[in-house]
Parts: sequence; C-alpha cells; structure tokens
Amino acid sequence: MNKIVYKLVYNRKKRLNKQGLALVQAEAYQGNRKKYFSTHVYLKPEQWDSQRMVVRKHPNRHSLNRFLRDYLAEIERMELELCRQGKPVSLETIKYFVRKGGSQQSFLAFYEKELEEGGLKESSRRNHRSTLALLRAFRSEILFPELTYEWICSFEYFLNQRGYHANTIAKHLKHLKRYINLAINKDYLSERQYAFRKYKIKTVEHRHTHLTPDELHRLERMRQSGECGRYKKTLDAFLFCCYVGVRYSDFIRLRGVNLVKMDKETWLIYRAIKTGVEVHLPLNLLFEGKAIAILNEYAKDLEAFFCLKNNSNVNKELKRIAQMAGLEKRVSFHTARHTNATLLIYNGVNITTVQKLLGHKSVKTTQVYACAPRLVA
Repeated sequence: MNKIVYKLVYNRKKRLNKQGLALVQAEAYQGNRKKYFSTHVYLKPEQWDSQRMVVRKHPNRHSLNRFLRDYLAEIERMELELCRQGKPVSLETIKYFVRKGGSQQSFLAFYEKELEEGGLKESSRRNHRSTLALLRAFRSEILFPELTYEWICSFEYFLNQRGYHANTIAKHLKHLKRYINLAINKDYLSERQYAFRKYKIKTVEHRHTHLTPDELHRLERMRQSGECGRYKKTLDAFLFCCYVGVRYSDFIRLRGVNLVKMDKETWLIYRAIKTGVEVHLPLNLLFEGKAIAILNEYAKDLEAFFCLKNNSNVNKELKRIAQMAGLEKRVSFHTARHTNATLLIYNGVNITTVQKLLGHKSVKTTQVYACAPRLVA
C-alpha cells in the first residue's frame, strides 16, 4: 500500500467567509486519493505563505505555526500507532481517528453495551450474544473503521470455515447489520461507511424438518437402551419436546410451577416468549403420556432437566445423537416442535387444536404442517 503523505493547505475551496478568512486544512494523500482534516485555524490570504506552508504577518504566527506542526505530528503518530498494533491503515481510518480525537473506539464494546442496554427479550439477547462471541473469536478487537465490505466477507468466510449452515450465517450477519446501523444512527460511523450497502446477506430456502414415526421410535429405543451415554439429558429434553411441541426458548424457562394438576391429570401451562400466547397442554393425552414418564425421571430436580446448554451446543449434540441412531436427516432442537405438529396432524388431530397446542396466533402458521410430505409409519 502507498505511503500516506501529509501537508498543510490553505483556502482549498477558493472562497473567503464573511470575515474575509479561509481555513487551513491538513491534507492526507495516498495514491490518487486525498482526505482533508480541519485545523480550525482561519487566516486572511496575506497571512499564509503557500510556498513554505507557514503562517506569516499574524501577531500569533509563532504559536500558530507550532500548533500546525504539532497537529500534523499527531496525525502521523496515530498512523504509527495503528501500524504498531497491526491495524489496517487507510485514509478512512486516519480520518476516523482524527475526528474522534485519537481515541480507539471499540465496535465490540459498543455492541456489548447496546446489547445489554437495549430492549431485547432475553431469548433474543442470548442469540445476539452468540454473534458477539463469534465476532470476538474472529478478531480480539474490532474498530469502527475496520467494518468494511471486505471485512464482512472475511467474517462470512470465517463462519463458513467453522461449518455453520448458510441460514445460521445469515442470522449472525443480520445481528451484525443491526449494530452497524445503530452505530451509524449514533454517529460512530458515517453513512458512507455502510458496508452492507454492497453486501447482500445470502439465505437458502428453509424446509421444515420433522421425524417420521419410525425415526422417533429409533430415538426412543436408544433412550431406553442407554446407548446415548452422556447425551441422555439432551435426548430426553428433545423427546419431551417431540411430545409437547415446546420451543427451545420456552423449554429452558420452564419450572416446576408450570406443571399443574387438574382433576388428577397433569397439565403443562406456560406463556410462549415468541407470541405471548398462554399454552395449556394436557400431558396425559399427548403421545400416550410419554412426556410424563420423562418428567418422572427428573422429579427430584426438574430445574436441572429444564437447564440446557446454549442452543448451538445442544444442536451439535443432537447431530451426534442422530448419527448414532442412523438418521440421515439434519436434526436440531426445533425439529422436535415440527415433529410434534406433523405427527398430531398425521394422526387426525384437528388443525385448530394443533394451533392452540403450539401457541400459534394464526392457523395459517399451523397449516404449513398439513402440507408436510406423507409420513412413513
């Protein structure tokens, strides 16, 4: 990369203000590009020596010349400090640090502050924290000027190399985009630096994955035989949600108080985070009461049962469980909810009843399960 050269220029726009004064600016020149920084020093035309680039015929010329020399020296010091830290050096980076008075504003610190102080639901906050953790794994420190189109492409490649699915990568990039937009709104970045102007987040068509009765039975047999080993609790939680259709975000918030006895029958009652709908599930009637059998195993410590690792790690364990059971499809925790809905409809449960059991606000959301491919028993 070409070296950045600095010099002082006077009255670059070739016009004087109402007081007959014009601005002295610092010019940074690199290749064929230039950036200008205001020194906030205004002079009359006769007070500037354009050949020597110094103030003349001014009562404070010595102090002003010393100030201008120090101003250029400070910009060069910023450049050297960035080089020493291995940070990218460009005209945009230099202009950013001059505007911020030399302070190195951390995008990661900004992201964390906005995340904790924003009005996100706890489930969304956990999702956004997972993106922050990946950003920190990618770069230990990220400064605002680094957030370029090329940087985002590098972050996408990093996620690809880690084996993340295209839609998972899209989710993390949407989180990143949100905080970059916030940074622009709060004047940490200029609109001209908006990296997502050229970058398009890529997704692939999502297909609901559900288990067939045979696949579900395979996992049940694995649970009964103890073949799942250290993954037993994850498998138990997954099967429990296959029987009750609860989302991961709702499952980890369940407690003993959500289990209510009515007429000697056990009901699971909770309010869905995503929709705010209160859901009432008759556990004795769903899937022959298999959910109750699992709960009974954890009766002494239900809170431990409802406490799982983060969604990403749980999905990794489910992938391993599926491989052990000989399942060829991609299984995630959300597959349990799709399995629950699809099997209920397959077994003749009215779609409006399934809507209530799932906590959907609209029956249109539930109808997607009625279009699932025919199940193999």
